[in-house]
Amino acid sequence: MSSSDKPKRGIDSVSIGRQFEKLAADYFIRGGFDILENNWQAGQKEIDLIVKKDRLVVFVEVKSASSKKYGHPAERVDDRKIHNLTEAAQKYLIENAIEGCDLRFDVITFVDGKLEHFPDAFEAAQ
Repeated sequence: MSSSDKPKRGIDSVSIGRQFEKLAADYFIRGGFDILENNWQAGQKEIDLIVKKDRLVVFVEVKSASSKKYGHPAERVDDRKIHNLTEAAQKYLIENAIEGCDLRFDVITFVDGKLEHFPDAFEAAQ
């Protein structure tokens, strides 16, 4: 990613988050995935991206940080977040009558604008 592709840091963290989510979506598109949803909501729970390639559906959480000073952004995907993502994913699958697919939870992080992909980052919460 070139420096001109990096989202501009500023006051509006929601806007910045959406820019990183767009970069993550572009990454998956380049990998041959189709984007099913951006910012899919299930009540107060949200899934940043839902992508599909062949029989694989991936639920993606996107996190960013300007540095690792306070830890890696992937560390912010804690048990509570995993539980919420699992519940939202279950609701998405039911509402869209999706069956017979392989499922995966990925995390995409950006630290100082550099993308890191953690495929199969965690298992669904029980």
